[in-house]
Amino acid sequence: MSAVTTKAQWLQLADSLTVRGQAFIDGQYVDAASGATFECISPVDGRLLAHVSSCDSDDAQLAVASARASFESGVWSKMAPVKRKQVMIRFADLLETHGDELALLETLDMGKPVSDARGVDIPGAARALRWSGEAIDKIYDEIAPTADNEIGMITREPVGVVAAIVPWNFPLLMACWKLGPALASGNSVILKPSEKSPLTAIRIATLAVEAGIPPGVLNVLPGFGHTVGKALALHMDVDTLVFTGSTKIAKQLMIYAGESNMKRVWLEAGGKSPHIIFNDCPDLRQAAKAAASAIAFNQGEVCTAGSRLLVESAIKDELLALVVEELGNWKPGHPLDPQTTVGAVVDAQQLQTILRYVEQGRQQGAILACGGEQVLADTGGVYVAPAVFHGVTNEMTIAREEIFGPVLSVIEFDGMEEAVRIGNDTIYGLAAGVWTSDLSKAHKTAKALRTGMVWINHYDGGDMTAPFGGYKQSGNGRDKSLHAFDKYTEIKATWIAL
Repeated sequence: MSAVTTKAQWLQLADSLTVRGQAFIDGQYVDAASGATFECISPVDGRLLAHVSSCDSDDAQLAVASARASFESGVWSKMAPVKRKQVMIRFADLLETHGDELALLETLDMGKPVSDARGVDIPGAARALRWSGEAIDKIYDEIAPTADNEIGMITREPVGVVAAIVPWNFPLLMACWKLGPALASGNSVILKPSEKSPLTAIRIATLAVEAGIPPGVLNVLPGFGHTVGKALALHMDVDTLVFTGSTKIAKQLMIYAGESNMKRVWLEAGGKSPHIIFNDCPDLRQAAKAAASAIAFNQGEVCTAGSRLLVESAIKDELLALVVEELGNWKPGHPLDPQTTVGAVVDAQQLQTILRYVEQGRQQGAILACGGEQVLADTGGVYVAPAVFHGVTNEMTIAREEIFGPVLSVIEFDGMEEAVRIGNDTIYGLAAGVWTSDLSKAHKTAKALRTGMVWINHYDGGDMTAPFGGYKQSGNGRDKSLHAFDKYTEIKATWIAL
């Protein structure tokens, strides 16, 4: 629970905040080998937050060498699982202890409301570390069913050196979804945060060491994807690459893995999730609230955003009016005001992308019901009002491409078969929502949708016990749950003749 409860208090804390921008290699903060830096600009008001080390291939070499040395030494990889668990729990505790500082860094860096950063992101990051740590001494190996004169053992071993490239929309949370199982399994990790939001990743590096994670086990390399990210993806001594981000980059990373050492590549990529409301929806008002939240939360910068609202024709007009009404509760405001529900988008480039899609929607014949314009420009920040289009067909650009902003496309359908056909008519397969009072329809629709997650009569549910990931070009593998450990371990069969 934060002791900072007002905008004035958050602003005062921001004025006294120390922002570090260096890389973290082998247990200490260092400048990029080249000395290069880039400016970290806050989308909240345009202020310069820090000059951040712009790492490249030389820094990747150093970090991978450090990670490899720490892994081979066994200082972490061969530590008893119960002891690694204790360290991971201390790491989680330190995130909570420094929760106000981390939430403030997150908000200033990428624009999300501080109430979300403090109430959702930081606790979620700590839970990911703690849950993974708690799990590691409860995942058992196996004995195969063998004859009396044989023993067949099936064991898990840490994969080695893991490079984790994480996105800018949930910088710390997505990092910890990967750090949790990767570190708990005994691997050494190089974390590459997005150049758009690197500050919390840089900050937690010292918290990891304070918790007891040995130097070299966690390295942090800020910089650009086409430099240090590419260098990690091509590195012959990186065993596994994990990534959350766009489908375009995910495909390129698979190419890099093939061009180098065939490193395992696990990807969580884009989405264009269908949020399906049948005419027997048990509560239209609740569905409208969920639809508004599913597109406006985190400024729509969410891979699982319910960006396609599929509505059965008989209730379309009524639901549309309710959604527009509910979006009245999602107005952009200063992110350090705890009452703000919609913050700044991550940067000016992303704002222009969102505005371009809004214009494309208009040009292709969709009807703009509300929003879609830049607001609060006088603040020096980057803000956009959540937009709702209706009269959308699934062939329109706004219905097919991931906008990564608060732009909702309302699409009409008639009957379950058409809803499923439209829902599946996308290159993505990350998530879906279904609202119906018919239990059989709910199950049949959920089974028919080619997505990794389906939520019935709510949207964006689940916790650390449930896997997160998608079908098709939304990626492979899963974050969260025990299934996440599959990405960070090798399975070995050992057959013993007695």
